[in-house]
Amino acid sequence: MRVGFIQNDPVFGSVRHNLDAALEILSGMQADLVVLPELFATGYQFTGPEEARDLGEPIPGGPTTEALIEAARANRQFLVAGLPEIDEGIVYNSAVIVGPEGYVGKYRKAHLFDTEKEVFQPGNLPLKVFDLGGVRVGVMICFDWRFPETARVLALQGAEIIAHPANLVLAHCPQAMITRCLENRVFAITADRVGKEERVPGHALRFMGQSQVVDPDGNVLYRASIERPENHVIEIDPEQSRNKYLNPRNQLFEDRREDLYRID
Repeated sequence: MRVGFIQNDPVFGSVRHNLDAALEILSGMQADLVVLPELFATGYQFTGPEEARDLGEPIPGGPTTEALIEAARANRQFLVAGLPEIDEGIVYNSAVIVGPEGYVGKYRKAHLFDTEKEVFQPGNLPLKVFDLGGVRVGVMICFDWRFPETARVLALQGAEIIAHPANLVLAHCPQAMITRCLENRVFAITADRVGKEERVPGHALRFMGQSQVVDPDGNVLYRASIERPENHVIEIDPEQSRNKYLNPRNQLFEDRREDLYRID
């Protein structure tokens, strides 16, 4: 299976420009699955919830989702991409999943980071694994990485790959995702962005790039630049993540001691 990511540097609020740039890149990527960053077409640093509502779109049915569906059909790809979702006046930091046959599903970010709590509502959809062309793909967004339960629940549901749209500003995330892969014996594709935003006085954000693909043994198969937009495609074998044996006597999930994990 050929998987990849786009690492971009979006212009805040220039949705059509950012979307068209991503669509052009996607048309040249020979990949079965591509992950795009969190809020890839809008930019990240909203000044408040009203601005997010103005740039938010319904999922499905919004113009960004429809454009991604068209690209997925044309390129015969599955896509996971982050965007602000508006639903009955409420804005979520969401990811849409589309494929050659159209809309597949969505996920709403569960763990909001810092000032996101002033803009978005926490996700209210359960963690879910999607069947994408016979491969089981779980989705989490950016700061969800900081909570190991997120990746574990996806893995227990059978995720072989974790698609991870992100806008990273915390330096230790790329290394932490290696641990998430080791803990669960899954692949992870983190799609980050680069560049800087300072739309809120006193809150300059520099995004750290380093989009990456990590395998179930914790090997970084590819890691992108800290400061340049780029895209990359790599061949993986999802079968590797289906084997949860660490050795002949230790199976990662069968050895879990749920009887000891309870808190009274």
